[in-house]
Amino acid sequence: MTDATDPSDERTVQDVLDYLVTHLNGALRRPGMYGGEVAIRLYFDAVAFADAAEQAWKQELKDLQTRRASFPTGVRGAFQDLWGDAHEGAVASVYAEIAHRQGWLRRDRTLTSTEHDEIRRVSETWCRKDRLLSDVVTEFGPPSVLFGGNNPHYPKTLAYATGQRDDALLCFHLWNDFARTPGQSLASVHAEPVLWAFRNGGALFTDGFVFTPEGSARRRAS
Repeated sequence: MTDATDPSDERTVQDVLDYLVTHLNGALRRPGMYGGEVAIRLYFDAVAFADAAEQAWKQELKDLQTRRASFPTGVRGAFQDLWGDAHEGAVASVYAEIAHRQGWLRRDRTLTSTEHDEIRRVSETWCRKDRLLSDVVTEFGPPSVLFGGNNPHYPKTLAYATGQRDDALLCFHLWNDFARTPGQSLASVHAEPVLWAFRNGGALFTDGFVFTPEGSARRRAS
């Protein structure tokens, strides 16, 4: 007796690519649940192979090093050098720029060119004051991608993107932490994450940042 294969069980290359892209996007949004930066890079390896884009992925990695967005310790090292902290959501947002350029990033919201241009136009002035997570969402609307989970107390990065691969991923980096109270329980330092910086590309990694007063103070203290 021979086993008959159900044609519906056969998976195409596109099926495999879609599966891997789904998990890549999961790893970008919740890197802590997937294994952090190492897991993100492994998913990129797999997606690039399935999409016949290995050379493009290798070039993207070289470009990260050229821009000093990746140290021997990875993108995490670049953030540590920048302000002494490397929240996984911030790290993931840098890799998300690559996914956006390669057509692998799945957006929850797609901005129009006008909306995208407006964020870029007002960001430098807007970041002259300290802002909170709720301020960012009120001013610019829900993000295209949220890196770092929905818990309002944890640090996170909000990214805004159009459907055009050549348009930069616009990122707002927000920080929070936990400290022990006199009763020895843990409580968030801030009621909600505070904005440290807005990021918009840049020839070098540090060129793309506009810092809030809180973010500038953090850089001086690191």
